[in-house]
Amino acid sequence: MTILIIASHAGSLRIFRGALIEALLSKGLGVHAAAPGLVAGDATHEWLRKRGVTCHDIALARTGLNPIADLRTLAGLVRLMRRLRPQIVLAYTIKPVIWGLLAARMAAVPKRVALITGLGYAFVGPARGKRARVRWLASSLYARALRQATLVVFQNPDDRDDLRNWGVLPAGVRSVLVKGSGVDTGAFSPAPFVDAPPRFLMIARLVGDKGVREYAQAAAWLRARHPQAGFHLVGPLDPSPDGIPEAEVRGWQEAGHLVWHGAAHDVRPDIAASHVYVLPSYREGMPRTVLEAMAMGRPVITTDVPGCRETVRDGVNGFLVPARDVSALATAMERFICAPDRVARMGGEARRITVETFDVRQVNAAMLEAMDLT
Repeated sequence: MTILIIASHAGSLRIFRGALIEALLSKGLGVHAAAPGLVAGDATHEWLRKRGVTCHDIALARTGLNPIADLRTLAGLVRLMRRLRPQIVLAYTIKPVIWGLLAARMAAVPKRVALITGLGYAFVGPARGKRARVRWLASSLYARALRQATLVVFQNPDDRDDLRNWGVLPAGVRSVLVKGSGVDTGAFSPAPFVDAPPRFLMIARLVGDKGVREYAQAAAWLRARHPQAGFHLVGPLDPSPDGIPEAEVRGWQEAGHLVWHGAAHDVRPDIAASHVYVLPSYREGMPRTVLEAMAMGRPVITTDVPGCRETVRDGVNGFLVPARDVSALATAMERFICAPDRVARMGGEARRITVETFDVRQVNAAMLEAMDLT
């Protein structure tokens, strides 16, 4: 049996789907992976090739609206599927789901699986201006694509319920819930806390909807009150419409509010150097960085929104705050500064919850069962 996995970013195949790919290989499946930029010599390509995965570089733009380019993507995927003749297509993130599922139906692929890892720019925030136009188009295309799915996998119940209520998820399409992408609790093992002033960390693409600006504003307020505390930001710039300009990020750093480290291939040293992990996102599928921080024994402050609220038990392994509320975010962060004993206690609970609930082996077992591959 052959499965084709379609992604919008090559690196995500190893970072987010690597353990799932290894689980599929262990079942004897022939695994093919397709993503833009998945070319020989690339680190992800080599990682996949060494495990026996066949790689395909496809023409797919992760962002932007270009009907001609998107139709070329669709045609290219149809040709690829007709040549490979996979029994299963698994697509994740919005463009692979839309064009991958439509192509799979046209190529008569028997099993067509959509993995919804979050709703993205089009569905987060007020529907005004460009976002409103993008949301209308995305909803229409999503609905057409999901009608072709034989299975839709969600990482939180809110995404499933919202797509149903908006008429995007057809009533007759089978859907299941899994606990995010999971985390390898062996690779992300508990790290001792450094004996230093409190250090907060946020890891994210630098887009507004991740709550990066709120984190920067809270850091500025807290630095004035607690100059010994440190605030760190890890993540790449992003070309999407919601991307934060580099000059703005460097301005925060020059003002002394926080330290920006840029992108990181391995976030474990950054998590190990921190005391508290912060993600004030507006909405997520289920944030992988939160699970990684929890697995390493770090308490978490995140927002009471879909995807994020599933990771934190308020007052047990961290705190939940309203989205877009800088004051509430800063207050929650200050609770750790003023009562540092909370850090180790809540960090221990974070590790326990992760092992019990979010271990990647449990998540992948649920995925395989849902795809009838057990």
